[in-house]
Amino acid sequence: MAMLDREGIRGLRARAQALAGGLREISAEAVVRRVFAIQAQDATAADLGIRVRGRDITAADIRAAYEEERSIVRGWFMRGTLHTIPSEDAHWVLRLLAPRIIAGTGRRYHQLGLDDDVRRRADLLIRRALATHGPLTRAELTEHLTTLGVPTDGQASFHLIRHAALGGVLCHGPQRAGVATYVLLGDWLPAAGDSRPEGDAALAELARRSLAAHAPATSEDFAAWSGLPVTWARGAWKMLAQSGAITKFGAQTVLAGWADDAGGTGSTPDVRMLPAYDNYLFGYRTREASVPGASPHRVRHHAADAHPHGVLHAAMIWANLCSSMCRLPANAGALFC
Repeated sequence: MAMLDREGIRGLRARAQALAGGLREISAEAVVRRVFAIQAQDATAADLGIRVRGRDITAADIRAAYEEERSIVRGWFMRGTLHTIPSEDAHWVLRLLAPRIIAGTGRRYHQLGLDDDVRRRADLLIRRALATHGPLTRAELTEHLTTLGVPTDGQASFHLIRHAALGGVLCHGPQRAGVATYVLLGDWLPAAGDSRPEGDAALAELARRSLAAHAPATSEDFAAWSGLPVTWARGAWKMLAQSGAITKFGAQTVLAGWADDAGGTGSTPDVRMLPAYDNYLFGYRTREASVPGASPHRVRHHAADAHPHGVLHAAMIWANLCSSMCRLPANAGALFC
């Protein structure tokens, strides 16, 4: 098959995301392993994004995966945005992505007066505070940062906490009365093993994980999802092609071995409701191939203070996404509670 039509693309993408064909994972960890990264700037939406891909997964199950099993972790990863990823991948993903995210935040650091020395001292202070008093909430860490002259209002404290996370100092830990706390990454998660990928191998591995969760896709989709330059994404595609790991269908790419699945995605009715910022809608450069017909504008809302890519509302999809997609109220995901 030389090409995939949009119906075929939608069906395969939905199955890759465990959103069609009756596919459901048995645990929160299994869901996150399958899709690799659940966008999580909205923690409630992230939990619903896990549950819609699972079978009988409760909110308590997800909290246990975060806090007891520690098999999944929330932190700033792809595009410098909060995501939930498998805990065992946190170290190498940070090493790959964090330097570019920090460099890309340079202008904002300058605007806030957060030069290299301030950020270095903040990292040390945060490490000591968490080692002595942790877990700590953002408000509590902000109070510690006042000793460096950091104001309690504004965005300076947030950017210092995020910088510490990108530097591997901290990650999200247990909730306290429903409020997120931070813990030392090295204490909370297992140490990075010697087998974790580095350099080009890490780039190729991230591309492979992205394709496993989002294919059919393009290198431009990978760049948009990861936040890496398009030149890096194309380099990753080239490495995967040289190793025989991918197959091309026109402009779209899948992992090798998917060719037998390209024609059939099943027609059994399978209705799912997607929360805001769901991977199925946010994992690509555009949503033209993922959403049928004139639906994209119905699940995207622009406002003066909206995210640059717009705010993605909760949505309902049919099994192979060839029939319809409709916008639901922002709290529609509560039906999964």
